[in-house]
Amino acid sequence: MKNDDDLPLSGTLVVSIEQAVAGPYCGRLLADQGARVIKVERPDGGDFARRYDRRINGEASYFVWLNRSKESLCLDLKAPEDIAFLWRLIERADVFIQNLAPGAADKLGLTRQSLEERNPRLISCAISGFGPGGPYGSRKAYDLLIQAESGLLSITGTKESPSKVGISIVDICTGVTAYHLILAALLKRSRTGKGDHIELSMLEAMAEWMGYPLHYTHEGAPPPERSGAGHATIYPYGPFETADGMVLFGLQNDREWQAFCREVLELPDWADEPRYLGNDGRAGHKDELDPVIRKKLALLSTAETQERLGKAGIGTAEVRDIAGLWAHPQLAARHCWGTVATGAGVVPAFLPPSAESWDPRMDPVPALGEHSDAIREEFSV
Repeated sequence: MKNDDDLPLSGTLVVSIEQAVAGPYCGRLLADQGARVIKVERPDGGDFARRYDRRINGEASYFVWLNRSKESLCLDLKAPEDIAFLWRLIERADVFIQNLAPGAADKLGLTRQSLEERNPRLISCAISGFGPGGPYGSRKAYDLLIQAESGLLSITGTKESPSKVGISIVDICTGVTAYHLILAALLKRSRTGKGDHIELSMLEAMAEWMGYPLHYTHEGAPPPERSGAGHATIYPYGPFETADGMVLFGLQNDREWQAFCREVLELPDWADEPRYLGNDGRAGHKDELDPVIRKKLALLSTAETQERLGKAGIGTAEVRDIAGLWAHPQLAARHCWGTVATGAGVVPAFLPPSAESWDPRMDPVPALGEHSDAIREEFSV
């Protein structure tokens, strides 16, 4: 594995008993910045995300995305000798991550207390669905369940039907939260010399991201309505049909509303109409504004609409599909694409955002147990 001393986490050893998405995403973010991440997998198939699909020449799209730049070590955690070897790794590690089922780590002896006793400088991070204790502490969880429990489903979709977010948003949220907490703990350790423990639940991570609807419903106020690709409290906002397609735009303030009335709708008298000022005013009069706006835009081509929106200084976007994202001219212009090697060959991959002084690590996606022999030899002394 490459060990680039220019990367910020170079020299940091991470041991991770990870599976699915949340734990592996956290591990990959650390690996992107130079950490050495040893991924502990079961010998009988490894991380079950390896078999989520076969879309990348037989490899799973999830696994390729989440597991580059790591080393795969197969351990049978029911075997005493492999548990002993795991402890040898943990005793030399900087970070230990696990997202096993509730109670599984404790049954293996990997309790918070034992981790601290065996390695006082260790940053340990336990990821679970609901966190230990409480009435839900023993429940298993996955992304959709937490979308439901966190209230996300209640505000996503149309008025007629809730809809889950199209990506694993809770897993990603949890992985990012674990990542920044680990970085913060490493910074604190650099001052104190002491390790720390992070107990992170998917529910708590997603609840933090639900801050806007939480505050919007303060003291029992009605929750934001499901509004599809629109917005519950800002109008106009979302996709609108044109004579030959669709545009998406949103207004943020009265200045943009006034420019929109003059440049796009050609209705200057609306610009200073008191009923339509403020987001509350426009959203409150959506029933009378919406048909007029849609009728006007239906007479304009997409190009004409975007030109008028641009003249008014209003942000607009094309509604792209995934193929459109691959072909996005802005990503190409900013050189955002790289490659990563897999067991099925080299494939294109998005380069994660980085700072100017280093490039993110893009090492191969490991085969199951690919590094087991080398790691056992290295840590046997």
